[in-house]
Amino acid sequence: MSRRHAAEKRQILPDSRFGDLTLSKFMNNLMLDGKKSIAEKIVYGAIAIMEEKGKGIVTDDETEGEASSGTATGGNTSQGLRIFHKALKKVRPQVEVRSRRVGGATYQVPVEVRSERAQALAIRWLIGAARKRSENTMIERLAGELLDAANDRGSAVKKRDDTHKMAEANKAFAHYRW
Repeated sequence: MSRRHAAEKRQILPDSRFGDLTLSKFMNNLMLDGKKSIAEKIVYGAIAIMEEKGKGIVTDDETEGEASSGTATGGNTSQGLRIFHKALKKVRPQVEVRSRRVGGATYQVPVEVRSERAQALAIRWLIGAARKRSENTMIERLAGELLDAANDRGSAVKKRDDTHKMAEANKAFAHYRW
């Protein structure tokens, strides 16, 4: 990493079906070996499964504000996309611990998470948890993990809770925050 200046933030294009930037970032993180078309099939297939299975998880009044926040085209949101956004919102961490060396000792200092990093962590945790599930196809794994996350269950939500517990346990070292 350069000490002179921060790296430039790349602008990504929204996905083709829903026009959603967050979904596009999710696909880019899911993609392996540059195979974007396969990542798109997996994500769109998972959204289709979530639309079938996820009746009643997300109500219209619950997502009026958040559905348009990540989309380029506000009106084209489906039930599956709303469940995706709800799952991502539930997995985002508010605090995390960072290592800080003070006088020869290393402390785990709790710090608030910036919104961009919280989103990146949530995406990473959801994809990692989906890959470890035992369903047959990645489409089913991803749909299952997103539905679990929307219902406050699953490995990704557990990871967020563990991160929050670690920060709570180390609250005594909060004065070392920089």
